[in-house]
Amino acid sequence: MSRARFQTFDDPSHREGATRIAALREAMRRVGIDGFVVPRADEHQSEYVPANAERLAWLTGFTGSAGTAVILADEAALVVDGRYTLQAPAQVDTTILTPVQLAETSVEAWISEHLRQGAVLGYDPWLHTAEGVAKLEKAAAKAGARVMPVTENPVDAVWAGRAAAPAGAVMAHPLELAGDSVEAKLRRIREALGRGGCDALVISDPHNLAWAFNLRGGDVAHTPLALGYAVVPRTGRAALYLTSPAIDPALREALSPSADIAGRADFAAALAALAAGDARIRLDSGTGASALATLVEQAGGQVDPGPDPITLMKAVKNAGEIAGSRAAHHRDGIAVTRFLAWLSRQAPDGRLTEIAAVEALEDFRGETGLLRDISFPTISGSGPNGAIVHYRVTRDTDRPVGQGELFLVDSGAQYADGTTDITRTVAIGTPTAEMRDRFTRVLKGHVAIARAVFPKGTTGAQIDSFARAPLWQAGLDFDHGTGHGVGAFLSVHEGPQRIAKTGTTALSPGMILSNEPGYYRAGAYGIRIENLVLVEERAIPGGDRPMLGFETLTLAPYDTGLIDPSLLDEAEIAWIDAYHARVRDALSADLDGETRAWLEAATRPLGRLKDADA
Repeated sequence: MSRARFQTFDDPSHREGATRIAALREAMRRVGIDGFVVPRADEHQSEYVPANAERLAWLTGFTGSAGTAVILADEAALVVDGRYTLQAPAQVDTTILTPVQLAETSVEAWISEHLRQGAVLGYDPWLHTAEGVAKLEKAAAKAGARVMPVTENPVDAVWAGRAAAPAGAVMAHPLELAGDSVEAKLRRIREALGRGGCDALVISDPHNLAWAFNLRGGDVAHTPLALGYAVVPRTGRAALYLTSPAIDPALREALSPSADIAGRADFAAALAALAAGDARIRLDSGTGASALATLVEQAGGQVDPGPDPITLMKAVKNAGEIAGSRAAHHRDGIAVTRFLAWLSRQAPDGRLTEIAAVEALEDFRGETGLLRDISFPTISGSGPNGAIVHYRVTRDTDRPVGQGELFLVDSGAQYADGTTDITRTVAIGTPTAEMRDRFTRVLKGHVAIARAVFPKGTTGAQIDSFARAPLWQAGLDFDHGTGHGVGAFLSVHEGPQRIAKTGTTALSPGMILSNEPGYYRAGAYGIRIENLVLVEERAIPGGDRPMLGFETLTLAPYDTGLIDPSLLDEAEIAWIDAYHARVRDALSADLDGETRAWLEAATRPLGRLKDADA
């Protein structure tokens, strides 16, 4: 097979961390600040940022998708969440940078405890929201210090070889896939502005910009975004201010009835002109930079902080997006099933490595002829690496997929008609009794979510415990959410919907989420099972309330060799057997004979396995 097309395996070296942090401290001294906050963020608070915004990775070597470094004159910390408990210490130079767990100490708490009295803490106002800056101000004040925005990011001042701003192609997203016209979407947005008493909306989230104007771009890896901003006034024409000049003429023509297109450099002046005269401007509290609020206020406008109404509109998929997602998952299921069959043949000889598995999976997806990108860097974790929740294999960490181990592969694809995300955990050789027990408990939680029926208005937080209960019964748990929202040829991690303790948004028909409970034994193995599900209306005979449930979109078999049927009840077995029958019926006609035979064996009814165990 050919080499992977989309994922690289380089790891920013922490060996240069001391030199780079020393250079940053000198730059801090020159601008008169005693500390500086380095978030893993760009000016849109994106999950995947362009190369020129990977400041945290360049400075520290940490490649996680979330984290914040605070660099003071004589000490420094990297605050990360539970996903990166093992990754952060492995990637950074811990002699100069202390990894701190967010669950134990927040960024603000660390600042309050370590910033000296009278010190000045600097921050880049384009990389923090107004709410984030308020938290920094409160933390600094508690230490008897103050914060100060800087006009030039001192990391940029010392970053030799920093990449240029992105300039990917910006293209129209076909109406049959978008599902609704730009004109229809703008009407909905303006209606929301009217209800909120706002004169205009600044779209600072590139995902929302892409959805509202039916466009897709190539400015960042793994998500088809065009970076920039848009302004939607309650009356008058909308305007886009895009970073990339590579705008397809067909997009200009498609948008000409509804919106103007300009360059990113024109945005600040346009926003100031819009805000003049006491205009009330909605800024997204989640992605709008503090610098935007300053621009509006200095121009005489009023900032109306709050959620961008597009976010919830985008989360509820229309008929075109749902049809596209189903087609994408069928296509992806063929590729993943071919990979799993290939894995069953290649892994037993002990020569298969984590990287080779990633490359093979990308090749299978590439052979569909419709793969645009992977939707995130594939997590390919063998044995102890599988216990690192967001493990990213590099040339330094690559290891063989060993006999007697579990192999966890979490991957996804971007197709023009949909975004996929799937995790399968497989046993290489014979699993231990403990592995089967833990896998089956994770599977029970996964099935509980898939089978859940709940009243309209239910939030993700209310059903999160369904996935955890089988683990709790054995004194076990996992430290990530059970599910995140997923976009339609957009971000694989989309809000506001989620199944988690913090999931406060009501689930609505048309939302797509992941269903991915797990279990991780540090230093030994990791287990995660993930499908994507679509929220749908569910009629309950005799019921008197509107009810919802889930349609499972993902199509690929589970490893039945890891299932202990004695831990499953009859309803769980029936659901798994029905799912496997659906996978078999949906995919078999599109598989080669060898893979079809493997799938037939891989999806044998669990009732037979239970009888064999008895």
